[in-house]
Amino acid sequence: MTSVDDVGKTILRNMLLGRWAAEKLGITGRDAEAYSDALARGTVDPERSDVFSKIRKDFDAAGVAQSDEQIRRVMTELMLKAGNLMPTAQGDSLDAAAVTLARKLMSQ
Repeated sequence: MTSVDDVGKTILRNMLLGRWAAEKLGITGRDAEAYSDALARGTVDPERSDVFSKIRKDFDAAGVAQSDEQIRRVMTELMLKAGNLMPTAQGDSLDAAAVTLARKLMSQ
């Protein structure tokens, strides 16, 4: 069973991953936020939870040159970063956003 902390870390990782992918795709501003939020929402939606495949498809469609290994490495690095941010960044806006989003998504 996945703990709330694990879900929160995955949501935060997917938010960070979405920001990274949006930058690679040339998406900025509110569109980048929307892209990032969509990946985070997909965390708790079994039909959309495969963020790797979503990013791979988007990169391929846009001609972004990133190998599967590079994408997976970034996913791993950001999961570690998310794990480090969750317990130590209390009060931080990014942490608060992740916790709020996690609660909102889990209540749907």
